[in-house]
Amino acid sequence: MSPNSDSILSQELSRRTALKALFGAASAAVLFGLPTRAHAAEASKETTDKLNAAQAQLDEVQAQLDSIANEYAALANKNAQTLNDIEGVQGQIDSTQAQIDEKKAELKKKRGDLSDRVAASYKSGGTNILSLLLASGSFEELVANAHYVEKINKSDRDAIEDIQTIQAELDAQKTELEAQKADLEKLKDQQTAQMQDMQAKQQEVQTVLNGLSDDVKELMAQRDSEILAAAQAEEAARKAAAAAAAANKNNSYSGGSSSGGGSYAPGTPQQNAGSGKQQAVVNACYSTPSPGQNWCAAWVTNVFRNAGVGYFGGNACDMFNAWCYSSDRSALQVGMIVADSSHSGTGAPGLIYGHVGIYVGGGIVMSNEGAITSKSLDSFISFYGTGSGVRWGWLGGIALS
Repeated sequence: MSPNSDSILSQELSRRTALKALFGAASAAVLFGLPTRAHAAEASKETTDKLNAAQAQLDEVQAQLDSIANEYAALANKNAQTLNDIEGVQGQIDSTQAQIDEKKAELKKKRGDLSDRVAASYKSGGTNILSLLLASGSFEELVANAHYVEKINKSDRDAIEDIQTIQAELDAQKTELEAQKADLEKLKDQQTAQMQDMQAKQQEVQTVLNGLSDDVKELMAQRDSEILAAAQAEEAARKAAAAAAAANKNNSYSGGSSSGGGSYAPGTPQQNAGSGKQQAVVNACYSTPSPGQNWCAAWVTNVFRNAGVGYFGGNACDMFNAWCYSSDRSALQVGMIVADSSHSGTGAPGLIYGHVGIYVGGGIVMSNEGAITSKSLDSFISFYGTGSGVRWGWLGGIALS
C-alpha cells in the first residue's frame, strides 16, 4: 500500500489548527493590552497568498488522485467479476469432464458386453444363433427369428451410437467452455495490465502531491513564523506600554509570562510475540513487527522471509492478482495469504492497492493495519471485501502444506 496522503494532510491540518490556536491566544493577550490595535497578529500578504495558492493546487491534485482511485476501484470490481466467471466456467469444465469420463466408462462396458457375447458365441461354434435359425419350422418363423436376432444386434449398436453421440456432444461442450475460459483469462490479463497502468499514473500524481505537500508545509512554517514574530512584537509593545504607565504612576509592575505547548509522537506499533513451514509462518506472524502504517504487503514479505520460505515483493494488489485464486473456504489453509485488490474502507490507498494478510488458522487472519491485528475471517471479508472481493492462495505459488 502507498503512503496515505489523506492521513498526511489530516495531520498537517491538525498541526495548523493547533498553531493557530496557540498564536491566536497570544494575539488575544496583545489585544487586551493594546485596545488601539483592531486585529490579531498575522503573516505577510505575500506569504498568505502563496500558501492559499499552494493549498488550492494541492487540493486540485488530491482531487485527481481521488478520481484515479475511484476509476481503479471500478476496474478492480470488474476484474473481481471476471475472476468469479473464470472460477464458474472452470467448475462447468470439471463437471463436463466428469460426465465425459462416465460416458467413456459406460461405452467401454457396452463394448465389453458385446465382445463377451460374440466371444461366447464363437466358443460355442456360433450354434446359438444358428440353432435358432435352423430350428425354424417354416419360412415365416425363419424370418421372424432372423428379425429377432437383428433387433438384438441393432439394440447393441444403437446403445453404443447413443453413448458415442453424447460423448461427442460433451467433448464439444468442454471445448466451448475452454474457449470461454481462455477469453476470460485474456480479459483478466487486460484488466490487470490496465490496473498496473493506473497504479503507475497514481504514483506519478502521488509524487506531485508529495511535492506540493512539502511546499505547503514550508509555507505554513513560514506563515507561522511570521505570526509568531508579529505576536512577540506586539507583546513587547504591550509590556513597554505597561512599564511606562507604571513608571508614570511611580508604581512597580511585575508581569509573568507563561508558555505552553504540546508534542505529538506517534505510538510505536504493537508487536504480538508468540515447527513445518506452516507453523514457521504462523510463528513469524506473531514475532514480525509492523513496518508502519499502510505497509501491509511489506509486513507479509517480512513474515515469509523471517519464516525462511522466501522473499516475495510487490504490493497487496500484485499479490492478489498473482497468487490469490480462490474464494472457496474449504480450500483455505494455514499460511495462505488473504487479500483484495481494492476496497473503499481506507480511502485512496485502499482503493488502489488493496490489503493483504495471512491466515493463521482458527478462522483468524492477521495483517498489518499500522499495528498487527487479528480479525476473524468473516470480519476481514466484511471490511476488505467491499470492492474487488477477498480471495486466498499460496504466496509465490509455494504450497506449504
